[in-house]
Parts: sequence; C-alpha cells; structure tokens
Amino acid sequence: MAFSLPPLPYAHDALEPAIDKETMTFHHDKHHQAYVDKLNEAVAADAALADHSIEDLLKDVSKLPKAVRNNGGGHWNHSLFWKLMAPAGKTGEPSAELAAAIDRDLGGMDAFKAAFNAAGAGQFGSGWAWLIVQDGKLKVTSTPNQDNPLMDVADEKGEVVLAADVWEHAYYLKYQNRRPDYLKAFWSVVNWHKANDLFAAATR
Repeated sequence: MAFSLPPLPYAHDALEPAIDKETMTFHHDKHHQAYVDKLNEAVAADAALADHSIEDLLKDVSKLPKAVRNNGGGHWNHSLFWKLMAPAGKTGEPSAELAAAIDRDLGGMDAFKAAFNAAGAGQFGSGWAWLIVQDGKLKVTSTPNQDNPLMDVADEKGEVVLAADVWEHAYYLKYQNRRPDYLKAFWSVVNWHKANDLFAAATR
C-alpha cells in the first residue's frame, strides 16, 4: 500500500500573513512530497512492511530502517500539521475541556503558549514542538528531526494535541533566522477545532 501526499485543506496563500504562499508551496508540494516518495521506497524494499499503517510503523520504528523513521515521521508529522492550521475566521477557540486542562496542567493559556514557544525555539537544529496528553495530563515537549511522540524512540510519549514544525524550511523564506517570530505568528492560525478533537479523542 503506497502512501500519498494529502492535499492541503486550504489554499496555499490562506494562512497569510502568518505563513506566506511561497513557503506553503515549497513546504507542502516539495518537502512533504519528498518524505512520501522516500517512505514508499523504504517500504517497497521490505515486504514485511507492506500493508502497515503509518501509525503502526512509527510505534515500532526502532526496529525499522532509518529511512522509515525519518520519512515516515516526516509524512505523519506534516499530514497532521496541515490540519492543525486554519485560515482567519476558521480557527475557533479551545474547548471548555481543553482550556480547563491547560489551566490545570500548564498554568493557563499564556503560560502554555510561552512554554510551547520556548520548546520550539529551544529545539536545537531541526525538529518539532508538541502539546501531548501523557498519562491523562497535558505536557509540552519537543523532538529532533522528524521524530514524534508516537515513536517508541521518543523521550516523551503521548497522544498529540498540537504541533509546530520548527525546521527552517517551515519559516525561513519569510522569517529568516527569527524562529521565535514564526512561533509567535503560528498562534494566529492554530486550528483549535482540530486540537479540540484530538484532545477529546486522547482523553476518552
């Protein structure tokens, strides 16, 4: 079963000014497509990997070729990332349940945003910032490269509620080396509808 590039759920310019059209075009059409192509190559090379979902592959990724870890992670991370953003007027708000959990576990929305931004800005080199549910509580964490909290190699495992890509290709055309400015702008396009759904699913 070959993996495929999911279409963006909005136009390439729909997230401007936070994320520009040129960045979205390169990021989705070129970078994500490359992860999909290389993942398919890696899976095709090993018959034992056929017919596995991407989630199944990532859960046991320590036992698999590095190409599956890197490109499988890249495919899963980006497929979710696109859904976790939305154009102005369609972003929604945190649900009462998610807002209450943020207050309880992370000290409120302002403290949460500061911790999330710090995790992203402080991730050395390329990587991701995450909000996860771990043992029933929210936690902010980060991973290097294309790793994610589903993987058995992750230092902090959990169910993802929110994610931000902090690879340079996610922001460099507009923000150059100003990763903190990109993370600050990210909040204007967070799709809280999707985050609410993920939180609800993780806490059932």
